[in-house]
Amino acid sequence: MAKRKKSIKLNIIISLLIVLLICFGGFFYYYLLGISKNSSSAKTSPVEKGAPVNILVSGVDIGDPSLKGSNIPKRTDTIILMNYNPESKEINMVSIPRDTLIRINGKNEKINAANAIGGQDMLIQAVEQLFNIDINYYGKVDYTAFDKIIDTIGGIDVVIKQNMNYDDESQNLHIHFNKGEKVHLDGKKAEEFFRWRKNNDGTGLAEGDLGRIENQHEFIGKVVDKFKSPLIIAKMPSILSTVSKYSETNMQPEEMLKYAYIISKTDKSKIAISTIKGDPVYINGTSYFAYNEKNNAELLGIIHGNYSNSVNSSSGANEYRKGLKIEVLNGTNKSGLAKEYADKLIQKGYTNIVTGNGTKTKKSKAVLYGIDKSYEDTVKEDIGLSNVENNQQKNKSFDIIVMIGEDYK
Repeated sequence: MAKRKKSIKLNIIISLLIVLLICFGGFFYYYLLGISKNSSSAKTSPVEKGAPVNILVSGVDIGDPSLKGSNIPKRTDTIILMNYNPESKEINMVSIPRDTLIRINGKNEKINAANAIGGQDMLIQAVEQLFNIDINYYGKVDYTAFDKIIDTIGGIDVVIKQNMNYDDESQNLHIHFNKGEKVHLDGKKAEEFFRWRKNNDGTGLAEGDLGRIENQHEFIGKVVDKFKSPLIIAKMPSILSTVSKYSETNMQPEEMLKYAYIISKTDKSKIAISTIKGDPVYINGTSYFAYNEKNNAELLGIIHGNYSNSVNSSSGANEYRKGLKIEVLNGTNKSGLAKEYADKLIQKGYTNIVTGNGTKTKKSKAVLYGIDKSYEDTVKEDIGLSNVENNQQKNKSFDIIVMIGEDYK
């Protein structure tokens, strides 16, 4: 009888949990469906199985306060490409400075004007052309939602790194923080911190919008930490209610839930936050940020899914290098070449290297045994030889064997 009572109690608890899950699931779905209905039907590309997923996130200002109505042209104060690689399970958040130079209707424009000129479609097109990618989803939020969400999650604590004193009456924006003070940012104060880049007297961040983005990255990292906490679940109804009123996306509710779950379960080490590289330029008296494709080759490779973001993180790559066992053999009559080559590898971070003499050979060669695919390109670049053979089978003694030939210089 006791066992039967326990069984009944257990069944009741399980039943209640299922009912709660269904109710909350339906509740979340209701609000997420509301966000989807706000979509402007902007043109995006479908997600291909196994391919990287690109989500364009933008934050808009209030527009011209003198204009009334729901279709006021608004500039994007913040533009972030969120790239998820389903193979490596990594997330890359790439900030695009609002002064980035683009062409619209044959004229030079800053990318933050794209939404005001041609709506979400034009902003999507500009980012797609910039990175030569397809945007699969977009999400747009205005600063009213930003303020309310930060209030809901309990605010963010930061240490102010620069004196911030800026006033813009037209935007009702007043920013006043002192360098060195630790402040708790509620929604309104968070918006001020997020948007600041210069002071009333012209002083401010030496790198302008790039410096502002660094502040934003720090802030975003703290927000991500809050959203990964289990305590956020109780606050989700309020967050979703706010987001449904002040944002829009072309994601369906199940897609939003899917990627929200992915973000919450992704280890912090697999989330990279970066900014595109470029140069400040002046054209006809107007300052722009000129995107440089060549200098962004590494970032583009990550976005396109060609290699992992952890490959090029100094800590991740160096730890991997230290774990590799390498044998360097001199296949020439010239003494000291194996040690000379090994010294070069040591400078790159490899620590476990043995040298010796090998059979005579004309052409230098390296064989890689069971190297992690995510680090393969990095290792090959470090080896610096044109003849590199990749063997997926593990070698009992060494991970890399290098034979120095007569062609070695």
